[in-house]
Amino acid sequence: MIDGVIALYIFMLAAFTGYEVISRVPVILHTPLMSGSNFVHGIVLVGAMVTLGTADNVPLRVIGFIGVVLAAGNAVGGYVVTERMLRMFVSAGKKKAAG
Repeated sequence: MIDGVIALYIFMLAAFTGYEVISRVPVILHTPLMSGSNFVHGIVLVGAMVTLGTADNVPLRVIGFIGVVLAAGNAVGGYVVTERMLRMFVSAGKKKAAG
């Protein structure tokens, strides 16, 4: 099992790398990039659920639960952004028929 200090170190490296990668993405590409990476959010959610399932004490269960909640919110938010973006490309004729 990973020691707590090593896990914290990996988390900090992942957070720094993620921030650097996302901060360098042009604004016009940010929404399509996030929409296209919804599968990654699902993988993160599965990882958080596995971590929660293997937790053997209360602090680890709390951290695992928080991870599952945040990962689920991230996945749902990605699909909401995708749906909103796709609605922007509906033609005017279809908007009148649907509305």
